[in-house]
Amino acid sequence: MPKLTLKQIRIKVGEAAEDVRPEDIDFVLAERLNLTPSEFELKQDMVLSEDQVKQANKDIKKLARGVSPQYILGYAWFLGYKIMVQRGVLIPRFETEELVEWALKSLKSGDKVLDLGTGSGCITVALAKEAEKKGINNLTLYASDITDSALRTSEENFLNYDLDVTTRKANVLIGLEKFDKIISNPPYIKTNEKQDMDKNVLQNEPREALFAGKDGLDFYKKFAKQVRDHLNGHGEFFLEFGFSEEEQLKELFAKELPDFEIEFRKDMAGKPRMVHGRW
Repeated sequence: MPKLTLKQIRIKVGEAAEDVRPEDIDFVLAERLNLTPSEFELKQDMVLSEDQVKQANKDIKKLARGVSPQYILGYAWFLGYKIMVQRGVLIPRFETEELVEWALKSLKSGDKVLDLGTGSGCITVALAKEAEKKGINNLTLYASDITDSALRTSEENFLNYDLDVTTRKANVLIGLEKFDKIISNPPYIKTNEKQDMDKNVLQNEPREALFAGKDGLDFYKKFAKQVRDHLNGHGEFFLEFGFSEEEQLKELFAKELPDFEIEFRKDMAGKPRMVHGRW
């Protein structure tokens, strides 16, 4: 097998998987070679071993078939933490990192916290580990999801990070206890937005973690009716939502939760994306 440099294999992958985004190709190649993004750009003349070329060829085929890069690798990065993922579990999003950072600001030692619709468990992992760094201790951690595959994956991630987390199978909040903090990145995509979505997402990721009915609000309508029974006094929630849903959520929460202080926040891209509620 002829020797190939990183630059040559990068070109080869791009030609073989021309419908794949270049940043996805670079991400997979860099992760396989254990290179940071800057190292990846600086080491384009690096000669790959035979095994590395074989691995790249395998990855090319999967990328060309439309498999998401994170599922090819078996993990994603979330707030600096390596999170195991597999098909059937939502890939962590960068926007959700901002939700975790917001929730972290009000987290106190001894809080009982629920990661609602935990998926891979990325929110719980990041929240718990970042809390440790800030000296926030004795958290009681719960994580719930509607699917067994998500709960299995989340439990693997909790084990990897030596976290004591109680997992529960639940549809929104039904059957769960009371908490001081509830944090969630729930499904919020409108049914008619399917045509505008990335093909990779539709092909790979679980529909139940993405779509939430005609208006994208199925989860929030149930949550608003249930949340009082699942928050302790002065309890709080932090939710992510679709950037076009702010006005509808304002109306929903004004009607269902008039005694809550509600605050909306934009993400770094300037789009309304997060809501905080305090009883």
